[in-house]
Amino acid sequence: MVMRKSVVFAAIGALGVLLAACGPASSSSSSSSADSDSGKAKTLTVWADKDKSNGIKAAVKTFEKDNNVKIKIVEKAYANQLEDLRLDGPAGTGPDVITIPSDQIGSATTEGLLKELTVSESDQSKYTDSAMQSQIVDGKVYGLPRAVETTFIYYNKKLLSDSDVPKTADEWLAFSKKQVAAGKYGLLALWDQLYYAGGILSSYGGYIFGQDSNGNYNADDIGLNNAGAVKAATYVKKWYDAGVFPKGILGDNGINTLDSLFTEGKAAAVISGPWNMDPYKKAGIDYGVAELPTLPNGKHMSSYIGVKSWNVSSYSKNGDLAEKLIKFLSTEDNAETAFKETQEVPALKSLAESDAVKANIGAEAVAKQSQYAELTPTISAMNQVWDPANNAMSVIATGKQAPKAALDSAVKTIKSAIKANSNK
Repeated sequence: MVMRKSVVFAAIGALGVLLAACGPASSSSSSSSADSDSGKAKTLTVWADKDKSNGIKAAVKTFEKDNNVKIKIVEKAYANQLEDLRLDGPAGTGPDVITIPSDQIGSATTEGLLKELTVSESDQSKYTDSAMQSQIVDGKVYGLPRAVETTFIYYNKKLLSDSDVPKTADEWLAFSKKQVAAGKYGLLALWDQLYYAGGILSSYGGYIFGQDSNGNYNADDIGLNNAGAVKAATYVKKWYDAGVFPKGILGDNGINTLDSLFTEGKAAAVISGPWNMDPYKKAGIDYGVAELPTLPNGKHMSSYIGVKSWNVSSYSKNGDLAEKLIKFLSTEDNAETAFKETQEVPALKSLAESDAVKANIGAEAVAKQSQYAELTPTISAMNQVWDPANNAMSVIATGKQAPKAALDSAVKTIKSAIKANSNK
């Protein structure tokens, strides 16, 4: 495959030149004038990730006091914040600060939705390389990484002892068949979705976008239907044909079914990410974690590294102050507090290598699995990939279409969508 493997806690090659940003006029001039107004206390609105605002509340209070500013925190699912900003930003009702996933950075900068930040090379070097590079577009910085994540296996220790955890995918499949025969489930995964199935496709030689020697993505080179991808999808279909996944684990609501079966003790293991460390704990599950298994071709199952970032809206009337805020939230002390409150793996090198993070089993799982993981492509063309690829995996899982035909159709749709979007 052409896409490179990346390690969160080790250096990776720099991402290449992406599309240049365009859109509303730069906010730096308007923000400067607004920030220099020394009248009444300024206001900032921060869109925090859902159920994660506790990690920043103490820091926000300190920043309010030190900077004569009032900050409103609104919780929103981070994957949807950019979509909301497209509407609320121009209307003047949007946030000053948002948090978004790294695969949305390309489209966000192309549309001119994010303010360029001033971040020295010294400050950039404080973050893990993969995390920082995910925020750089055409040599310009548009965000500060706050957390990294990738998928791994959670297993219920009451249903599966540490010593009995399978190491290979075929062993997991055999275990799952026995569990189903006993009226329960073994390993559950959302392999009808590219985010989760992509690790299998990648390990067999499939890829989303090819890359050149400098790490630049080529949107014309799509490997989601090559021979390796077809082999991977055929292996995924084997699991669904074996009847080890419940019917309710398909589509957008599949994640709810997966989580419910695990927290209710009806499934021995699930593939999920660090976002579920706290919810599963609160549900009373005594869980262990493990890296993803080895596939029949002898390679470890890959996964995507996601980076959550703090970004400043280009529509902010107090852009410079908002930038100052996200830099404050990103200091080591505040990032460590956020980690303790949210259990999200921090992107700062000093914390990623700290004893506190290493002692956290979820963070350790992210570190181990990241040895086999890769960054989700950050170019804007990625927006045209998700739906067609998910549809393909869904019809493969349900047996409505053969793997080769489904993937060929998906790639054709993706290429047409990329072409149509580039002509706008």
